[in-house]
This record gives sequence, structure tokens and C-alpha cells, in this order.
Amino acid sequence: MITGPTSHSFVSQRLRLRYADWGNASAPPLILLHGGRDHSRSWDWAAQELFRDWHVIAPDLRGHGDSDWSPSGDYGMLATLYDLAQLIHQLGLAPVTIVAHSYGGNIALRYAGVYPANVRKLVAIEGLGPSPKMLSERMAKPITGRLKDWIESKRAVAGRTPRRYANLEDAYKRMKEENNHLSDEQARHLTIHGISQNEDGSYSWKFDPYMRVFPPYDLAQSDAEALWAAITCPTLLMYGEDSWASNPEKDGRAKHFNTARVISFKGAGHWVHHDQFETFMAELRGFL
Repeated sequence: MITGPTSHSFVSQRLRLRYADWGNASAPPLILLHGGRDHSRSWDWAAQELFRDWHVIAPDLRGHGDSDWSPSGDYGMLATLYDLAQLIHQLGLAPVTIVAHSYGGNIALRYAGVYPANVRKLVAIEGLGPSPKMLSERMAKPITGRLKDWIESKRAVAGRTPRRYANLEDAYKRMKEENNHLSDEQARHLTIHGISQNEDGSYSWKFDPYMRVFPPYDLAQSDAEALWAAITCPTLLMYGEDSWASNPEKDGRAKHFNTARVISFKGAGHWVHHDQFETFMAELRGFL
């Protein structure tokens, strides 16, 4: 019986990006795409349930897990959209099913809009990005101010030393603080695979600190909506009722999709697939 994935890599924009392959290459391909400041091994519980029926591939996005960091600190959506397109192209995965969370969900939705024939089914867990209200408040600030804030934020990150933890236990406690819905087992697993040991014996998170700074602008909202409308595959949008994220059925964004259904989960925050795992898997299996 398989106990874990094998590690492989591909090259995109001169970066070597790693992915976990759970085997069963003769089965239909399924990509599990993690969110920001996360890593591919956060999908291990789902992959263990799915790998017998699917060829499960879980990449570490640029700047995350064991993938290369971007030398320029570029983690905008266009760069990562290209990375996903290259993974699917280089491995010959199309048409592929994608399950993606948050930052990864945003990338996957855009890919499905650009290449609708390449995606069989799509699940995006809180993947639409900031709510219309948040976007309106952000865009109310003049571009000069947004660019200045971006420059100063990049400069601040450049001078920041990544946080170091004396031991794994301290890092585990931090993981629990970030999401109090996590069980002890989940928090330890996410910590072990999301951290690396420094030369002095301390520990730091694997993700690039530049991930904390996003570009001062993105696609125009009308362009994002056009991509959502171009998606032709069955789509499931998942939301946690205890999350900061805005439910697209309530804020109006769901109307831009032609093939999407929205479901929400009680007792779940932003990490729906961890916070309500059994319910999540039941919904996912039914949809797939």
C-alpha cells in the first residue's frame, strides 16, 4: 500500500518547481493546488482518499514548499498562472480535474477560463480573492499611493529576517494559533512538512517572505469576471461559514459563472478541507 507520494520537478520561467505524485498514472489526472503560504503536503489526507481512483498530483507553487523562490519576488497571479499552465502542458494532463484552495483556487479559476477545454471539473475553496467590498476599498486609493505602498512593503520585506523558531514545538504552537480549527494531528503534519531547519539548528517556514507582498494591481475586475464566465466545466465553489472570505452567492460574484454551484460549511474557516474534512470529502466525492 502506498504511504506517501514520490517527489518530482518541472521547470517554469527558469524556476525548478516541485510536485508530489501519488502514482496510479493510468487513472484520470487530478491536481490538488494549495493556497498561499502553504505547501503540497497539506493535501495528504485528501490524496490518501483519492489516489486509488485518480492520478493525484500536488505541486508546490513557486516560493512554497520545496519549489524555488522567485529571484524577483514575483508571486502575482499571471506568473503563477503560467506555472500551472506549464505543469499541465509538460506532463500532458489535459483534460484535468482540479481541486484548489485560496490563492491556488484563484489561479485554477483563471486557467479554466483561459483553457476551458483543458479542465474536466473544478473545485475552488474560497478561491475568488478579495470581496467586492474589499476590492472597492483598495481601488479607492490612487495608483500612486498603491505603488508607493508596494515599494515600501517590498523594501521592508527585503530587510526582514525570516522568523526563527527554537524548535518544532514552537512552530507547531504558531500553526495552532493561526487556525484554531486544526486538530493536533493536522497542525503537526502541516508544521513538519512546512518548515525547514536552519544551519544554526533553528527552524523557519519554507515559504518565501516576499509572498506577503502582492502587486499593487491585478486584472481588471471585469476581465476576471470574463474569465469566470468562460469556464465551461462543472464548478464547485466552497466556503466556510466562519471564514473572513465573502460568500459569492451573497456578494453577487456567483452570477458571473455559468456552470458553478456554491456550498458553505458550518464550523469551517478559510481552510474548509481541514476544518471539516469528512464533510468536505463527502461533497468532493459526490461532485467528482
